[in-house]
Amino acid sequence: MMEGMGDMMRQMGVPPPRELYPSLMTLPELSPEKRAEVEASAHDRMASGTDLMTEGLDSLANSLSSNDYEAMQQAIALLHEGMARFDSGLAAHRALVGTNDPRTVALDWFRSEMGLPESPATRRIQGRILGVTWFHFWVMLSSALFVVTLLWLQLLKMRRASRLLRSLTATGLDAGVLPAAQSSAQPDNQQHKRGVNTTTPTTQRWYGQLRVGRIFQETADVKTFRLINPAGGHLPFDYLPGQFMTVMVPSGGQRVRRSYTIASSPSQRDYIELTVKHAPEGVVSSHLHSAVHEGDILEFSGPAGSFVFTGRECKCILLIAGGVGITPLMSVLRYLLDRSWNGDIFLIYGCHNPDDIIFREELDYLQRRHPNLQVVITVSQDGETVWPGPHGRITKELITETVSDLPSRYIHICGPVPMMEATKQLLAELGVSQERIKTEAFGPALGKEERLPKAAQARTPEGSSSERAGLPTVTFIDSNKAGSLPPDKVVLDVAEELGVDIDYSCRSGICGVCRVKLLSGEVSMAVEDGLQPGDKENHIILACQASATSDISVKA
Repeated sequence: MMEGMGDMMRQMGVPPPRELYPSLMTLPELSPEKRAEVEASAHDRMASGTDLMTEGLDSLANSLSSNDYEAMQQAIALLHEGMARFDSGLAAHRALVGTNDPRTVALDWFRSEMGLPESPATRRIQGRILGVTWFHFWVMLSSALFVVTLLWLQLLKMRRASRLLRSLTATGLDAGVLPAAQSSAQPDNQQHKRGVNTTTPTTQRWYGQLRVGRIFQETADVKTFRLINPAGGHLPFDYLPGQFMTVMVPSGGQRVRRSYTIASSPSQRDYIELTVKHAPEGVVSSHLHSAVHEGDILEFSGPAGSFVFTGRECKCILLIAGGVGITPLMSVLRYLLDRSWNGDIFLIYGCHNPDDIIFREELDYLQRRHPNLQVVITVSQDGETVWPGPHGRITKELITETVSDLPSRYIHICGPVPMMEATKQLLAELGVSQERIKTEAFGPALGKEERLPKAAQARTPEGSSSERAGLPTVTFIDSNKAGSLPPDKVVLDVAEELGVDIDYSCRSGICGVCRVKLLSGEVSMAVEDGLQPGDKENHIILACQASATSDISVKA
């Protein structure tokens, strides 16, 4: 009968019966020695089956982590083969020690190998769950739990990788706190008597990349660049309303820096907006307007600056803007309104003509929506359409008609230097104390041309050409370089010519990033707002402002 069954199985294309099967079929007639051999063989099959299942599980784990589908299929085959061996050995043990008929046990095992239903007698005797034996059920459950565990570990690895990507995008925070800049309107003896008007930023300086999410055309020569985190989510830094960022762009094989005030509100955590006017002679502004598109990645550092108003300083604020100088004041205005600040907000905004008014539609909307906001816009001349509002420059009459009880107000001014100086004179004549006034100006507003860093030219102190020309020499001690310091240059200019690395941002003496230690000699600085309390006593200078009439040395 066994020979006939083997022939039938070969005709069906399946392997012949296992060695244990005929032994189980003849189990009652076996001698004790043969029964011992069957038991040993059954034990070996169970052991080899366990080894195969272990090997299959390990292979499956490795293939899941590498997404190798062919290896997964091979691992599943090993698991099936191991289960079959274990099951056959287990059937032999059951036949040897159990009370059931050995032939029934053998036939049931054979049916399971062939995928045939079990005999009714076996179904009555054996308990099953979901149509499978308890053994198969526990093996399948263990395998499923193992796979779920592997998938969970893979998910954790992906989350860690995402956090790592975000940390690489934000290349790190500087350990120091931003220097607190003082109001450019204050003389030296007023710097430490600012009272509530001095807001010291607590944000940390950040270096990294941001993606250009959107570009908005505000006027013919002004664009707003919305910047987002390349990794998604919130910005990798915090900032205060009125602060600025420094952007670095390539030009002539070098990186050129330029600072732009942030126009958006800090309450918007997913983006910042920089509103930039195109200056035809400006290296960075020309690059931003002509070469930067949505989706591009730009390098930034910041935030910095103390031209800040958060609403905690007082219950009323007068903002006076000229041209693109509205950008930091717009950040303050948006922030206060986002917070439902209940103080009075006055904005007096001067432009050349109606076509130059930045944020015109938004200002109209905000004024209609918020009763505590009053906006007055004056233009020097009409554009294509007649301007219905005030004309001419900002005057004492316009200020007093707009704001009552002016001497009690805090005032922030931003715009071209002549406009700011004229406005400060008007406010002084109206009885406003200088301690209540803050001003802000950068780059073109100060009348400074955007310059490309000159190629590095290493020099040594000995025999420098500046000595022969009779000009003062600046020596950079750490770099062992020196160069002439003519009257029209500052220490930072010479450092760039020589390739001496001095960090900087605004180049206006406001941010304080370029602070270095003066080791010998004396310097003069047009603007000292970036100095911190105690810097003068410790011989700290601003490289972007320091000029000299005699030889000096600095630590750089």
